[in-house]
Amino acid sequence: MSSTTDASAGRAQIAARTLRTDRWWLPPLLTAVGLGAWVVYATVRAFMQEWYFVAEYNYLTPFYSPCVSVGCLPEAAHFGRILPDVWWLPYAALSLPILLLFRLTCYYYRKAYYRSFWLSPPACAVAEPHRRYTGETRFPLVGQNLHRYFFYAAAIISIINTWDAILAFRTGDGSFGIGLGNVILVGNVILLWGYTISCHSCRSIIGGRLNHFSKHPLRYKAWQFVSRLNSKHMQLAWITLATLAVTDFYVMAVSAGWISDLRIVN
Repeated sequence: MSSTTDASAGRAQIAARTLRTDRWWLPPLLTAVGLGAWVVYATVRAFMQEWYFVAEYNYLTPFYSPCVSVGCLPEAAHFGRILPDVWWLPYAALSLPILLLFRLTCYYYRKAYYRSFWLSPPACAVAEPHRRYTGETRFPLVGQNLHRYFFYAAAIISIINTWDAILAFRTGDGSFGIGLGNVILVGNVILLWGYTISCHSCRSIIGGRLNHFSKHPLRYKAWQFVSRLNSKHMQLAWITLATLAVTDFYVMAVSAGWISDLRIVN
């Protein structure tokens, strides 16, 4: 009988899918439930085409930013209205695909949905159900290499979200005001920036191709900062999903008249 620790003997012939006795299936299950629930909520909201803007306080949900459809309220269309108003085209059709592709190609999200939806593999030391493994060398997964370019586009969307949050400090009558909605919008933007710049591509852009950090002290400081954020990239990925949903729901609730905005100033 050949030893399973001998490299020359090849892979160990174990009939069982895994010898793990812990609940290895729980993390991919929770990930599938969490991501699935968020996708359902976001899809429904993106195609509702209502309750996305509070004119009295200039609150615009990030799910509809920038609002570029002819059907958008003029006050909410900060960058013009250029797309046709049809039910199958979201009001923020220019930004939503970019943000979706940025997250789909994100290194953390790849791990999350590969394990939870594609089961490739579902967990460490657990055999996957697929007969062949081609990695990200074939269509459509070869498109994951475009992640760095989606990062640039996502950064532009983050700038637009920041502008929306700033405009929200000006009420409908043009005066300055602060409400709970402002706190939520600003908090969401800060966390979105944290997730965006903690991206692996951003870290590579800032510190990549430098042979001597001592000759580039500012880039080195920036690289250290982004590296610290990068270690929290997974947490920020989930936190921003939550803050996006909370921000959108709050704006929807105020816009629909279900609740009133808690005003702090004016």
